[in-house]
Amino acid sequence: PDLNRMSITVSEVRTSPDLRIATIYVLPLGGKGQDAAIEALARNQYHLRKMIGKAIKLRHTPELRFRIDETFDQMEESRRLFAQDAVRRDIEARPEDQDEE
Repeated sequence: PDLNRMSITVSEVRTSPDLRIATIYVLPLGGKGQDAAIEALARNQYHLRKMIGKAIKLRHTPELRFRIDETFDQMEESRRLFAQDAVRRDIEARPEDQDEE
């Protein structure tokens, strides 16, 4: 798929200490087509990097590495766990004075 036809959320960008590598965490809208999105971004890396290079004032434009953002899946799993009756009982049974520690 062409990038112009995809809705992709960029949730985080992490750079290496020397600013030569930027790891970009993305997720397609709806969470479907993750592999296709990464492939499309990788295919268009040259053009994206060129656009970024024009917009920032660095000696070197970072190499772009695209990764799927898995935090949404992790948050959903956390919500599922906290919704379990046993976990809720444990949280509610926790004495108030333990919050201070």
